[in-house]
Amino acid sequence: MAKTTTGSASRNKLVNGILVNGALALICLIWLIPLLGLLVSSFRNSSDIINSGWWTVFPHQEYVSEPANQIQLTKGLPLDQPIAIPQLGVTLSNDQLIAGYDLPDGRRVIWANRRARLLNVQQKEWTSNANFTVSNYQNVLFGQEFTLTLPDGSTRTEKGEDMSKAFLNSLTVTIPATVIPILLATFAAYVFAWMRFPGRKILFAMVVGLLVIPGQVALIPLLRAFSGLQINGTFLALWLVHTGFGLSLAIYLLYNYISQLPREILESASIDGASQFTIFLRLILPLSVPALASFAIFQFMWVWNDYLNALIFLGTAPEQQVMTIKLAQMLGSRGQAWYLLTAGGFVSMLLPLVVFFSLQRFFVRGLMAGSVKG
Repeated sequence: MAKTTTGSASRNKLVNGILVNGALALICLIWLIPLLGLLVSSFRNSSDIINSGWWTVFPHQEYVSEPANQIQLTKGLPLDQPIAIPQLGVTLSNDQLIAGYDLPDGRRVIWANRRARLLNVQQKEWTSNANFTVSNYQNVLFGQEFTLTLPDGSTRTEKGEDMSKAFLNSLTVTIPATVIPILLATFAAYVFAWMRFPGRKILFAMVVGLLVIPGQVALIPLLRAFSGLQINGTFLALWLVHTGFGLSLAIYLLYNYISQLPREILESASIDGASQFTIFLRLILPLSVPALASFAIFQFMWVWNDYLNALIFLGTAPEQQVMTIKLAQMLGSRGQAWYLLTAGGFVSMLLPLVVFFSLQRFFVRGLMAGSVKG
């Protein structure tokens, strides 16, 4: 009886593991497919993007037209009547030839030039549209001129989008807007966790309560305040905005971690004569790296991908544009230029991905800070 129960439990555990891992694999696949399409499209030229999907870079069967397999019908043949094709032994309508008609032998017949009454007899062949180029990234990052091939075969020379300035502006905004709230929140979390003063719990509850207040309600008051201080439209204004909006979560997250640090270590340092600042600098900061890295990932991605605050407090001037503003501008001016938009989109994703994968080993440890005691 015990063996049966143990075997049943093992089977249930195996089934549950398969279901959970399968669901996670499916979710990852759903997220990765658009990313793969964006990456592949960013290396394709304009004509390939217009004429075929990104998945055609992989080997696949496709109908191929060859001039030797074309059929010339009688010129002036009426199209509102059944069209006899004696070479193929079939009679088809104009609509069937427009859509393409599959023959029993696996070939397909379709109009090559309806006005000239010329047909294509196509045959499936294995092919791949893997014509990759790095010119899209050169055009996006450095604004080089490029030649665009139009559907009618003509060419047009255009000026690329120089996103290098926007990339540097995003770094200028994101790095201080990530470091400043982390430093302030670490000091505050240490004070709330290990120092006793009147009103500590009430003040901490107020800080946590700010998490439920949407940041949009503060946009107009902040805009008026910054305009009065004459700092609106500067990087300083955006640093202050992201610092204020990120402090509540940072303090709460770091408090949960710092409050669980071993008290004996801090007491030993205090007995040895270490000041509060020394304890904070030599013990709290090194021991809090997982929580700091976890919040750094959140804050970096929020600030890097922010559009609304950058639009309101920084503006759209070319010398101050960040990546999100630049991409939105490209979407308006180059809505059909997917070869540039995909390259620009992947460039904007690259740095956050590097940050996340560099700090991911601390991510779960930081998020679980303070959740389990014992």
